[in-house]
Amino acid sequence: MNWATQLWVDMTAVEISTAQAIFKLFVSLILGSIVGYERKRKGQPAGLRTFALISMGATLAMIVSIYICQAYMGLKNGDPGRIAAQVITGVGFLGAGAIIQMKGSVRGLTTAAGIWMVSTIGLAVGVGLYILSVAATLLILIILVTLEGVERRHAMGSESRIIRMKVREIVTDIEPYRTVLERHDVRLVNEYVDYDYIERTTRLNLIVLSRESLDYIRLFGELSALLPTDSITLSNQLQ
Repeated sequence: MNWATQLWVDMTAVEISTAQAIFKLFVSLILGSIVGYERKRKGQPAGLRTFALISMGATLAMIVSIYICQAYMGLKNGDPGRIAAQVITGVGFLGAGAIIQMKGSVRGLTTAAGIWMVSTIGLAVGVGLYILSVAATLLILIILVTLEGVERRHAMGSESRIIRMKVREIVTDIEPYRTVLERHDVRLVNEYVDYDYIERTTRLNLIVLSRESLDYIRLFGELSALLPTDSITLSNQLQ
């Protein structure tokens, strides 16, 4: 048996040793950092340090669970999953902290799901499932990177918004507004109109589907140039 084979046997042994525990923490650090790097690159508040600490914490909890049964109760008399099981529940607190809600629009769900997934990867590393942990990390990257492109190409990331406008004329033709919206790749779903014939004003509520990266300042400039406009506001459909 060569040294590499012996090392692998030692690192995957059932009984926990100091060297094995340190190795598991190191692997957990790397895998958590990989996912954290991707999230930080997207501008998320939870990045390398957060994901690395979550992964290592889950691994350490699993190691402690196994060690307690190994050292004090015997391998057959304890339940090494009891302490580690609390990681799944406790990590929900961190996931909730990554979710931001503003006027019905929720942000951070993907990061929160990533935090939960990384914690389970940490647990897998803690029990010695290295290949499974690496595979799970690669699949997470595929989901976060590749599927994001699929969502954008098929407009699956579009959001429902309401563009509210006050126009100093009676608007009788919505087509010019529809043309401007289509030029910016915004789909007009429905429109509601409120006429004030005394003041000769029109309030337009345009329900649209738009991508997250839309340049609303440019869009509003073109919309306001169609007719004299007092105000334009943007809001989410759910309030």
